[in-house]
Amino acid sequence: MSVTLKDFYADWCGPCKTQDPILEELEEDWGDRFDLEKVNVDEQQDVANEYQVRSIPTLIVENEEEVVERFVGVTQRDDLESALEDAGA
Repeated sequence: MSVTLKDFYADWCGPCKTQDPILEELEEDWGDRFDLEKVNVDEQQDVANEYQVRSIPTLIVENEEEVVERFVGVTQRDDLESALEDAGA
């Protein structure tokens, strides 16, 4: 099963910069168990609207069937790992 972690961010967003190292570390350790998709809300407003993103950072964990978990604000690694496991990563 394919699991995706969508990271909705903007270059000017301070909390997004805090989130980045957590995501990079997670991606390093989890390897190919999930895909990290970075979505710049300024450049990809259509995608942000589709997912009803109103504030950033917003992280969405989804598998082929559904959105499993949605996080708004800087999210810790433990919470992300739990959501990825729930999604089947």
